[in-house]
Amino acid sequence: MSILQVSTSSLSSSTLLSFSPRISLSSPKSSRIIRCSVEGTTVTERKVSATTEPLLLRAVKGEVVDRPPVWLMRQAGRYMKSYQTLCEKYPSFRDRSENADLVVEISLQPWKVFKPDGVILFSDILTPLSGMNIPFDIVKGKGPIIFNPPQSAADVDQVREFIPEESVPYVGEALKRLRNEVNNEAAVLGFVGAPFTLSSYVIEGGSSKNFTQIKRLAFSQPKVLHALLQKFTTSMITYIRYQADSGAQAVQIFDSWATELSPVDFEEFSLPYLKQIVEAVKQTHPNLPLILYASGSGGLLERLARTGVDVVSLDWTVDMAEGRDRLGRNIAVQGNVDPGVLFGSKEFITSRIHDTVKKAGRDKHILNLGHGIKVGTPEENVAHFFEVAQGIRY
Repeated sequence: MSILQVSTSSLSSSTLLSFSPRISLSSPKSSRIIRCSVEGTTVTERKVSATTEPLLLRAVKGEVVDRPPVWLMRQAGRYMKSYQTLCEKYPSFRDRSENADLVVEISLQPWKVFKPDGVILFSDILTPLSGMNIPFDIVKGKGPIIFNPPQSAADVDQVREFIPEESVPYVGEALKRLRNEVNNEAAVLGFVGAPFTLSSYVIEGGSSKNFTQIKRLAFSQPKVLHALLQKFTTSMITYIRYQADSGAQAVQIFDSWATELSPVDFEEFSLPYLKQIVEAVKQTHPNLPLILYASGSGGLLERLARTGVDVVSLDWTVDMAEGRDRLGRNIAVQGNVDPGVLFGSKEFITSRIHDTVKKAGRDKHILNLGHGIKVGTPEENVAHFFEVAQGIRY
């Protein structure tokens, strides 16, 4: 991680956002010093030892940092040729995501190429389901399939509490190895699904467009849904703690489908359970940053902040400056470049990155996309995204 020392105050913010420095290196035993010449001005960047806390964690805490940390949702897989090659050998998603060796290999693929500031575990939010007595599979071309969607109180009674040490030991093993591999040069990220989103997949039997089944349950048998939501809440508290104890330095909670709820229904079927997760995790892991992401969350931003999470991840339909105003400056934000921007020209990508960073300001911002990387995204454009992002200086 880096601390910038600038020998003059004459640099403009626009210059700092766009310079292409000439770099010389020196390497003392405990650190490495980089000197950059920028239009006749010397900028010295000291690379301190790997024991320094990762940039992402420092930014979330509101410490003064020289640039926003950057990683991309779904950065492992999908668009990388190395991942596609591995998929030919291991065509089953569950085979790839439930084997510690493969999880580590896939998680590190973007790290080795782009050096993001966050290295996220390669997994799926549905991974805990088998350990909760909910049989499922993830089928190429179809997505997740829940084989016996619960429909009654008796069905929900059959859902077991999740014990990660027994059900997903490969997750803990992978996180430990990722911490060793990354060696604090980036933050290792874990993630879980939020109770309402997990319940949506389970009740709908997989992905859904209209969410008819879960809304039918919510509005006709709310006690049954609340019982399922509570089981997922208790289990995700355990799962987050397990990931943190195994090496995750921050955990992102995906409540992707909560935005299918009206505000009043969000306050009944999602918000209380998210609050419960945050409060319980903070009791045992007070310094673990929790990030909350919900796709299409423009109508619920203020309610997302009420969960108590450290970071709200904005999707691209919310203007970053407006999102910051609505959330307040005490909470960190993540995002929120449209993933489709990565199909544009390099000049266009650069412009959108700078626009997002300018609107976010220099405090408590993690640069990211507003959703996961799209299939078919040019790998060279992802490389350009990281190159521009990592070259920014406040």
